[in-house]
Amino acid sequence: MLPIVEHPTAAKEFVTNPDRSRWHDRALWFVRSKRDLQASSLPEWEYLRETASQIKTHTIANLSHYLEEFERNAIAAGAIVHWAEDAEQHNQIVLEILQKHRTKRIVKSKSMLTEECGLNHYLEDNGIDVVDTDLGERIVQLRKETPSHIVLPAIHIKKEEVGETFHEHLGTEEGASDPKYLTEAARNHLRDKFLAGQIGITGVNFAIAETGGIVVCTNEGNADLGTSIPKVHIACMGIEKLVPRQRDLGVFTRLLARSATGQPITSYTSHFIGPKDDNSELHIVLVDNGRTRLRASATFRAAMHCIRCGACMNTCPVYRRSGGHSYRATVPGPIGSVLSPTRDPDSYKSLPYACSLCGSCSDVCPVKIPLHHQLLAWRGELVGKKLLPLGKRMAMKMASHLFRHPRLFSTAGAIGRRSLRLLPRWATHNRFNKWTVARDLPKPPQESFRNWHRRHRGS
Repeated sequence: MLPIVEHPTAAKEFVTNPDRSRWHDRALWFVRSKRDLQASSLPEWEYLRETASQIKTHTIANLSHYLEEFERNAIAAGAIVHWAEDAEQHNQIVLEILQKHRTKRIVKSKSMLTEECGLNHYLEDNGIDVVDTDLGERIVQLRKETPSHIVLPAIHIKKEEVGETFHEHLGTEEGASDPKYLTEAARNHLRDKFLAGQIGITGVNFAIAETGGIVVCTNEGNADLGTSIPKVHIACMGIEKLVPRQRDLGVFTRLLARSATGQPITSYTSHFIGPKDDNSELHIVLVDNGRTRLRASATFRAAMHCIRCGACMNTCPVYRRSGGHSYRATVPGPIGSVLSPTRDPDSYKSLPYACSLCGSCSDVCPVKIPLHHQLLAWRGELVGKKLLPLGKRMAMKMASHLFRHPRLFSTAGAIGRRSLRLLPRWATHNRFNKWTVARDLPKPPQESFRNWHRRHRGS
């Protein structure tokens, strides 16, 4: 796990690399633009969003009922259901299943829950060979990095860097950067891993209480292959992934891919109800890991609606320019800035401030989580917990005093305008003023808006 540092400090390397920052920004905005095209192609788009939000609100309000229904129906279908209170218990359950089957090699498809729980490192420390089979996940695994995006885990890596990584680990030609060539090399490399895998591990996109079934959505088919060859399938899911009925699923599958990657639907939407045959096993691990605590918060409960599409990241101006690793969290971006402080407010206190409060994340969220309102609410929570540095607390008190006294505000504005016109650039842009590292100040106006309004609109 990466050491926790303040977001501005962690973002510095990415932000001060203009080429990478601009390239990352454009790549994600391209995905956001595709999402907009798909959304505008459905006249019922806003109806789907509202329906999905209502389904999630109902499910979270009745979560214990639907979890029991899901467990009952999953067991009736032949699955084995496990309950994990936290990440440690989840990892222990998975390890016990592997040890029971004397397994040393597993193939794993993309799962943000297992990233959240640190499953890969835990299993490797216990002598298990873990192979991530999603192409992006495999790239970051070979580079010993963490995913920087929940849908596009290697979005921060350029194709030339992928070529260098594959040359080092897979023996591809030095300097190769052709995406088709690199993808073919990865396919050949992973095919052997699939055939050698003894147990397959997947995440879960949706679980249906009515049937006890789970749904896994991928674009590469790796989850299907990883669960078809081995006799044992372990599915790890957060308890918020439930929907009540089979008929509810269609609402979310229409929203998920369109919001995530601008596709009408993922290439593979795979349904699993019970083990595939009498000689196979399906283990479903239901994980809390702080979700019940989040559910208890009226202010932040709606964050449990999240279907992990990543749309909020693709649109967020802060995320696009600072990169996912600057958040030092499993889930970065706006939704991560809400979820992470819930688990550890002291370590992640800077994340709610990594936000311009533009509201774009709330606008694109397919389940209508009011993300920018929640981020603003977190700022109030952090101030109440006295987790802001003393300097910031004093600065905000001074600003509050200034804004509450019109004459003082007017005088300060006049002094500020005159000072900015007279002061040399080095006086404001220096290493002591972190705000100006990647920003420039506008040219100060000759007069205040108040004076302008008095001359043009005043009586």
